[in-house]
Amino acid sequence: MFFNFFLLNLIVLIALSKTAAEFLNDILSILGLSLSNFQLFDSTDLPKWLGLLIFFFVYDFVQWNTHRLLHRVSWLWNFHKVHHSVKEMGFAAHLRYHWMEPVVYNSIKYIPLAIIANYSPQDVAFIYFFTIIIGHLNHANLGWDYGFLKYIFNNPKMHIWHHAKGLPEHVRYGVNFGLTLSLWDYLFKTDFVPYDGRDIELGFEGDEAFPKDFVSQELYPLKK
Repeated sequence: MFFNFFLLNLIVLIALSKTAAEFLNDILSILGLSLSNFQLFDSTDLPKWLGLLIFFFVYDFVQWNTHRLLHRVSWLWNFHKVHHSVKEMGFAAHLRYHWMEPVVYNSIKYIPLAIIANYSPQDVAFIYFFTIIIGHLNHANLGWDYGFLKYIFNNPKMHIWHHAKGLPEHVRYGVNFGLTLSLWDYLFKTDFVPYDGRDIELGFEGDEAFPKDFVSQELYPLKK
């Protein structure tokens, strides 16, 4: 909690945000392009609520795809294993992740910021804190699915299967990749909730040999 939610977010990611934005602008300028070439529309041309809603959907879809990459690309998976090393669900499980993960997420998140212009820091902060709340609930050992809203929002009953150690062969890269919204998983057929999984074993194949202490988990991907 101290490292990821305080030091990492307040120091590293603030610096990263500025660096990523400048890096993207520099790359585009070499190609004779600018962010304006990719902007679909200006958020100020829409009602406030509609612009924010569109931004949220684009933002979450990019995050969903980034999450899939963490499972499908082997060197990224080695970083993501830290999060999947939790053996019991609870809000603290949401706080266990390697520092490289937010670097990846926060670099790629400039895609929605690039194609939809003129969002204020307050808008981005509102979306961020909303997703944090949903993320904490997803990792709570509650077994809730929100009724019919389960097809829109990720939920504890759905997300625990994302952490399941044993999965069918046809979903060996994982299931239920949604961070805030579950609808992407239902649309792209990556949903998997066979039953209430509150008592299933969590982890990944070979996690018996995975380091247990903080420093060793941080160094694990570098050794691999």
